[in-house]
Amino acid sequence: MQKLTRDDLYSLEKYAETRGEFRAQVMAHKKNRQVAIGPHATLYFEDRLTIQYQIQEMLRVERIFEAAGIQEELDAYNPLIPDGANLKATFMIEYADPEERQEALAKLVGIEDKVWLRIEGFDKVFPIADEDLERTTEEKTSSVHFLRFELSPEMAAAAKSGAAMAVGIEHPNYSHTVDALPGAVRDSLVADLA
Repeated sequence: MQKLTRDDLYSLEKYAETRGEFRAQVMAHKKNRQVAIGPHATLYFEDRLTIQYQIQEMLRVERIFEAAGIQEELDAYNPLIPDGANLKATFMIEYADPEERQEALAKLVGIEDKVWLRIEGFDKVFPIADEDLERTTEEKTSSVHFLRFELSPEMAAAAKSGAAMAVGIEHPNYSHTVDALPGAVRDSLVADLA
C-alpha cells in the first residue's frame, strides 16, 4: 500500500470544509476493520485511509500547517500503513473504570506479544509489537500497542483465495479467540495484501 505524502492531505481550510463527510466515510470504513477479542481487547486494523484520517485530525487539533510539521506527522504515522506483506493494527485494552484498568494493565504485562492471527491452513502469526517505542514495563503494560503481523506469500494467497481468518490472545490472564472473522472484516483486511 502506498505511503501518504503531503499531496494526499487536505489543507487545514479544505479539511474544515470536508471533515464531516470525510469522517463519516472513514467511520463506515473502520467498522469493517475492527475485531473485539473478548470483552476488553480490540484490534483496529489500519490502512491508508485510517492513517490519513489520523494525520488529518492531528494536523487539525495541533493547527499544523508548516511543511516540516506536516512531514513529522507523515513520518510518525506512515509506518502504520501495511506494505502488502503484512497487516498492521492498533491494539487497545479497554476498561471503562480507571481503577479496574490499572489493575488489569498490571496483570497483562506482555499481552502485546500474545496476540495472534491465523490464516486457515497455517500456523498462528504472532506480531512484532511496538516497533516505535517500548510500551510495557515490568509493572504494567500500556492500554495501546501497535502490532505488525507478517504474512508469508502463501498465507496472503490463501487469504485472497477465501481462507478463513481467526485472531486471539493467549495470555495467562486474558485468553480469548475469534474463530472466524466476519466476512466483511476479512474482505477488508485481504484488500491490504499484495
